[in-house]
Amino acid sequence: MSALTVAVIATNGFSPFHFSVPCILFGPTMPQPDLFRVEICAEKPGVVLSDIGLSINVEHGLEQLDVADIVIVPYWSHPEEKPSPALLDKLISAWQRGAEVVGLCLGTYVLAYSGLLDRHRAATHWEYERDFTERFPAVNLDSNSLYTRDERLITSAGTAAGIDCCLSIIRDHYGTAIANSVARRMVVPPYREGGQAQFIERPVPVTTRDSKMNQLIEYLRRNLDKPHDLDSLAGFVSMSRRTLTRHFIKATGNTLGDWLNAERLQRSQELLETTDSSIESVSDMAGFQSPISFRQNFKAKFGVSPSEWRRAFRGPA
Repeated sequence: MSALTVAVIATNGFSPFHFSVPCILFGPTMPQPDLFRVEICAEKPGVVLSDIGLSINVEHGLEQLDVADIVIVPYWSHPEEKPSPALLDKLISAWQRGAEVVGLCLGTYVLAYSGLLDRHRAATHWEYERDFTERFPAVNLDSNSLYTRDERLITSAGTAAGIDCCLSIIRDHYGTAIANSVARRMVVPPYREGGQAQFIERPVPVTTRDSKMNQLIEYLRRNLDKPHDLDSLAGFVSMSRRTLTRHFIKATGNTLGDWLNAERLQRSQELLETTDSSIESVSDMAGFQSPISFRQNFKAKFGVSPSEWRRAFRGPA
């Protein structure tokens, strides 16, 4: 079986970390040298400068995409920058002839600009979720997954998720044993549980344009540990239940119940990371009805248990 050709595209202002991930994983860390052949290419062969002053000398142009089995866009400088027609046409042609086309982090934007991701699942860095969905409404953005695969279109979330994505490609082509070997040499987990929702700083807005709703939000944040019902909250802002519901959704984009659940999960994250309180105490302080309810909600949102979260963000006791 001949080696699979991996074309990694270098662009001006590239990030050395993003760029090196596929170059290293499909290159020096492979346990056998004949599994992948990495070829670096650029729109204009020659010296390409990174965003921190490092440079590489690229021998191949985009014609390398005509023969590659896997084409990787490891980085893109800015969401507003539209790729050249030449690059987009080459990506489309590569996919149409059967190649896998990969976008790591903001490289997903390049695939989206080409139209290849329309009606397909995709992932990108969580900070750009709103921009991406507004710019590419036809793409099914998965805001939690570390990486996605949909009909030979492979995309990853931000930065280090590119490692998880490349390991998944190795696993798909050569099996778990080879992928695990590469992961061990990289000293990274062969497979990470959970998704990028774990790293979002605040999933709900801090304030809104509605002063009464801001007053209510401030009150709720001070009293997350207490039970709340729609009647008492409607009385707090001197509104009917129906009016409160309408105003709250307009102001936050969420129902009161969904908003409260997201805030309580956010609070529980902070407590798990900064205190030694038991899981039961964290559940009470965050306002969940029971530890069982807390664990179920936490696992459903973040893909890991509260205890696993604490270990991941605080290290071993």
